[in-house]
Amino acid sequence: MGLFQPIPSAENRGDRTRPLADRMRPRTLEEFVGQEHLIGPGKPLRAQIERDDIGSLIFWGPPGTGKTTLAQIIARMTKAEFIEFSAVLAGIKEIKQVMADAERARQYGTRTIVFIDEIHRFNKAQQDAFLPHVEKGNIRLIGATTENPSFEIISALLSRSRVHVLKPLTEDQIVRLLKRALSDEARGLGAMKLKASDELLQKIAAYSSGDARSAYNVLEVAASLSLSKQTDQTGAEITDEIVQDALQRRVLLYDKTGEEHYNLISALHKSVRNSDPDAALYWLGRMLEAGEDPLYIARRVVRMSVEDIGLADPTALALCMAARDAVDFIGMPEGNLALAEAVVYLSLAPKSNALYTGYTAVLEDVERTAAEPVPLHLRNAPTSLMKGLGYGQGYQYAHDVEGKVADMRCLPDNLKERVYYQPTNEGVERRIRERLDAIKRARLRAAGSASGPQKTESSQ
Repeated sequence: MGLFQPIPSAENRGDRTRPLADRMRPRTLEEFVGQEHLIGPGKPLRAQIERDDIGSLIFWGPPGTGKTTLAQIIARMTKAEFIEFSAVLAGIKEIKQVMADAERARQYGTRTIVFIDEIHRFNKAQQDAFLPHVEKGNIRLIGATTENPSFEIISALLSRSRVHVLKPLTEDQIVRLLKRALSDEARGLGAMKLKASDELLQKIAAYSSGDARSAYNVLEVAASLSLSKQTDQTGAEITDEIVQDALQRRVLLYDKTGEEHYNLISALHKSVRNSDPDAALYWLGRMLEAGEDPLYIARRVVRMSVEDIGLADPTALALCMAARDAVDFIGMPEGNLALAEAVVYLSLAPKSNALYTGYTAVLEDVERTAAEPVPLHLRNAPTSLMKGLGYGQGYQYAHDVEGKVADMRCLPDNLKERVYYQPTNEGVERRIRERLDAIKRARLRAAGSASGPQKTESSQ
């Protein structure tokens, strides 16, 4: 098989050796299901395709949403030469050869469209090889990717392309495709005269997570199983048991290094922050069932405990550390309940970001203000030279002062009035706020009266 793949003809699509998903691939915009926001009547992309006036395009979306199909439809409707290859197989040498051929073709008035499946797999050097030819107009590039183009495609190439986002198919759209496959005798399973209830097709659609290819694969396996279990001459029936066997395990859209990884952990964190234990449990389950590293989740849960709960409930951090240890100790799947306990606890705990905002303010001051020296009275004086330079002079030993609070400034002079930690009235922080108020009153009293015995730090 060569590097560059010809588009299968309509006749080849009826070849029973080809997967059902490929045989049923739509051939026209009228057959295409989904993505109405892009190719519905009157939409700009549809108008561009029908006018044969497309530029360079990037199709970004989950698997099985029609990226490759849409590119192949464009190939049939366009008057340009169409070259399709996979980023998995191509290297710089192959890219340069295609670009040279496209440049020669342009001299004879022929346009070339290059379709790259999984363009995110190309490294920067490979993507750079396309750039001058896109700029010169030698080629029109169509790339398909499941990854966020902002992170995976070089900015120069991205700025010269129009990004179109494809959405997961709805369950009703997938059911429509499955019914078409069951009735189509030329390309689908129509010749088998299979029977399948709407409820079962809906079940397949639900388990496919918006991926039409996955749904077709399940239907094809179910059709094969139903024929093997057929006992009479009537049409075979796809039963619930057969669908369960075909499904084996639900297809969950997830990539542990891709955008969905960050989307799901973001959803979990924000559900916890919003005190929604049901949503938190759901997103946790989605991540665990899709194969996420449980220790990664545990680390993020620990972060949630200090960022969003903090001292409003100091127990939260201890509980989350215990959950992490439990996952590490007993492994999975037993450890999933430890994580579930942690996220529910965090969801229900009083919320405070006082520590987070306070520490953020500290970092801003560290960045924007001068690095003032430590005040002399706070410095240790282990040598006579240092004592002679004033190290430790004026230090007040808090334990010798009434109320254990001395009238002594501990911040540098340029930040002497700064307040970083401002506790809320939530949970334990209500008591902490009361304690801070008491400390302020004690400091005022100390300022108005004679301080207790003064000591240098070295005399402690």
